[in-house]
Amino acid sequence: MRIRDEAAAEELQINLTPLIDVVFMLLIFFMVATTFLDPEREMDVELPQAETGAGLEADPLEIVINVAADGRVVMGGEELDRDALRAKLERAASRNPDTPVTIRGDGRAQHQHVVGVMDVCGLAGLVNLSVGTIDAR
Repeated sequence: MRIRDEAAAEELQINLTPLIDVVFMLLIFFMVATTFLDPEREMDVELPQAETGAGLEADPLEIVINVAADGRVVMGGEELDRDALRAKLERAASRNPDTPVTIRGDGRAQHQHVVGVMDVCGLAGLVNLSVGTIDAR
């Protein structure tokens, strides 16, 4: 019959250092791999479909204006009226008149609301406009 030595039983321990290293490596991996959400592009706007169009190339200086189905205009997470929108766009145009502007109009919005935003952009001096759509392919 085998008798266990109590001193040998106390020496058995689980080394947690490799486990902690693995957990930290996973944490770093997920922090680096996570895409950060752009609040303008995550707004609940149902974009119209288009057969053609360029892929999404985010410009760090790009201005994104959302036009909701009910005609509300949102820029930078803030709902704006026509005068406030024009003031903000004029400030952007004074810094760089070639600043790209993407107008993301909801497919259910009246065309007049989207054209109104385009008009305000033109009055502010911004002419590098694009309309946000989704790929229908």
